[in-house]
Amino acid sequence: MPGGTTPPRRLPRMTRMLAGSNPLRRRSDRIEGIVLLLLSAVFLAAVGGAAFLGLGFCRSQDTAAADLHPAVAVLSRGAPETGTLGLLADAPARWRAPDGQQRSGVLTTITVPGIAGAPAGARVRIWVTAAGQPAQPPPGQIAVVITAVMVGLSALGGAGITLVLCYFLCRRALDRRRLAAWESAWAQTGPRWTSLR
Repeated sequence: MPGGTTPPRRLPRMTRMLAGSNPLRRRSDRIEGIVLLLLSAVFLAAVGGAAFLGLGFCRSQDTAAADLHPAVAVLSRGAPETGTLGLLADAPARWRAPDGQQRSGVLTTITVPGIAGAPAGARVRIWVTAAGQPAQPPPGQIAVVITAVMVGLSALGGAGITLVLCYFLCRRALDRRRLAAWESAWAQTGPRWTSLR
């Protein structure tokens, strides 16, 4: 620019809303800017919280899977393709607990999906707890990661919807105050303005 002066930089919109020197800005406009700033900060905190929630879910699944031990069960009798009335199939079986003791019980397709239709004497892989009780197989790493992402996104979506709702409720309350102030100002100015015509 001539004379070596540079034009003043424009302030960012949020700064203008909060601290700019616009004489037309009402107090409610500043309040709205502060609410928007606070809700944005809460949303950023929710992003971090959702990430920690997802990581916590992964850790809990890893901990639960670490408590499970693989074992081989031998079916005492064959398991049907499906259970009674199309429900779960089950079959009695024997297996060794992690401490080496022999255990027996009834396996179902919930804990051992591969037993449906297996004949008597079939050897099937099962997962047992430290106490030797059958348990559901641990989920694969991909399933854990996908579920953790879904848990995090669900939490973040819930937080986002809540914050947007809070903003609109606040905005609605501020708009009512703005309208009441405008009507009050018009009640004072309107008669004078129309009498000049």
